[in-house]
Amino acid sequence: MKTETIKTEKVYTQHEENKEWLSKLAFYKDEVKVMEHRIEEIASKNTSKDVLGKVEQFQNRLIINKNTMDILKHKINLSNDAIHSDINKNETAADHRSIKDHSELRDEMKLFELHFISFKSELNLFLVKWM
Repeated sequence: MKTETIKTEKVYTQHEENKEWLSKLAFYKDEVKVMEHRIEEIASKNTSKDVLGKVEQFQNRLIINKNTMDILKHKINLSNDAIHSDINKNETAADHRSIKDHSELRDEMKLFELHFISFKSELNLFLVKWM
C-alpha cells in the first residue's frame, strides 16, 4: 500500500511568505496604476487605429492582471486565516509547529510574477515606441 507524503513547513515561515506576497501584490497594484496612466497618455496622443487597438489590448490585459492579483490576495488571506486558526487551537510552541505546505499557492504566485514581468516588459517597449 502506497502512502502519500504531505509536505509541511513551519507556521512562521508560511506566515512570513504570505506577508511577502501581500507586499509584492500591493507593489504590483501601484505599478498597474502607473501603467494605466501611461496607456491613457498614449491613447490621448494617438488616434491611429493600430495604436488604439494595442492600447485596448494592454488595457484588457491590465484588467486580467488586476483580477489575478485580487484572486491571489484572497487565497493568501485564506492561508493566513488557516494559520491563525491553527495557532488558536493550541498556542503552545506555535513557532515550532508545522502546517501543510502551500506549494500550489507558491507556484501560482511565481507564475503570476513571471507573467507580470513579461507583460510589463512588453508594455514598456510599446510605451517607448509611442511616447
